[in-house]
Amino acid sequence: MSALMTWVFVAFALLGMPLSFAIGMGAMGGLAASDIDFNMLPSRMINSLDSFPLLSIPLFMVAGELMIKAGLMEQMIDFANAFIGRVRGGLAQVAMLAGAVLSAVSGSAVSDASALASTMHPSLKKNYDERFSTAVISASANLGPIIPPSGAMIVYAFMAGPSVSVGGLFMAGTVPGILLTAIFMFQCWYIAKKRNYPLTGEPVTVRNIVRQTRRSFITLLMPIVCIGGIVGGIFTATEGAGIGVVFALFIGFFVTRQLKVKDLPEVFVRSALMTAVVGAMIAFASTVTFLMTVDMLPQHLTAWMRGVTTDPLMFNLLVAVVLLLVGTAMESNAAYIMLVPLLHPLALQYGIDPLLFGFLFVYNLVIGMLTPPVGVVLFVVSGVTKVKMGDITWAVLPFIVSQYALLLLCMLFPPIVTWLPRAMGY
Repeated sequence: MSALMTWVFVAFALLGMPLSFAIGMGAMGGLAASDIDFNMLPSRMINSLDSFPLLSIPLFMVAGELMIKAGLMEQMIDFANAFIGRVRGGLAQVAMLAGAVLSAVSGSAVSDASALASTMHPSLKKNYDERFSTAVISASANLGPIIPPSGAMIVYAFMAGPSVSVGGLFMAGTVPGILLTAIFMFQCWYIAKKRNYPLTGEPVTVRNIVRQTRRSFITLLMPIVCIGGIVGGIFTATEGAGIGVVFALFIGFFVTRQLKVKDLPEVFVRSALMTAVVGAMIAFASTVTFLMTVDMLPQHLTAWMRGVTTDPLMFNLLVAVVLLLVGTAMESNAAYIMLVPLLHPLALQYGIDPLLFGFLFVYNLVIGMLTPPVGVVLFVVSGVTKVKMGDITWAVLPFIVSQYALLLLCMLFPPIVTWLPRAMGY
């Protein structure tokens, strides 16, 4: 009964309250409907946050914000443009490639959306219509949580427990992230050709490629060192994130020289606010998870799902439908915190590879960041570019369809996700 009351309270609270407060109200509602002592709430909330791996989330956020302030986007755009050349939809393809490289630094779709919209939109709208320009920015920003490092994957690994490693999930997202970038770039070329958009960019030359690679070498070295160290077991995700912060400070102060001491308070405040939201949701959700465990909700859900299907593929498809609905109505961090403790153990009972299910779960909710009414990436891009949400939504639809096509492909051919992490010993 307590778990049922918890979900009811959460549903009502979500109608008009901030998400972290809504989850807290749901937890207290469940406690009130049960005979569990309220005194357990503070200690359980504190214990849920007493985790060294969780420190990687604010550190990666700080590193991403520092790199953006350090003028990383201009370097990434020039680097991408050196490889694309003068082709149909060239500038749009540059935006996609720049978004992919930026994803290897920040790991956050929201930060990437803000950076890409600020730097790329003025150039894009000069060559394309505003709808297509904002759709390109939104799709490229959505690569952030897929290509490592990924804040979403860190949260998933924490909620899933020891059966999933952060490094393994990072590697699971690498090949699909590269494939998705290539698919997005092909779509940009196809749409530009179909609509007869003008040629953009400069011809590809070996000299320009070498020059831009040298210019961006230290910047590109950051994700190689951080992610490579995590995957290679040299240091933990939290230590890798700390190294990323040091790298970002070095690049900003001594390489690009665009980062100023006066920029640091804004970077730290923005990162602290985003971290506080995630932390509050984890703390409150820990009590909800406890109540669901006490009421044996996972066991009841397992029995119900077993009655529906015993096929792992059908289970993945059913979860995908559920997450499609959840992603359109709930912020993704809340969905990880509320649903991973329920669905991850269930996936293991179906014999599904934990890294495969973890990636599919994250990827499902990443797509949800592009779908209204709670498409957070759309809100950020709309706020920066001043283009209406409805216009962006219709324009970004082809990119959403291609993301779901890749999701289905990963379900049908799991080695796309699991080959690289297994080859690296995960």
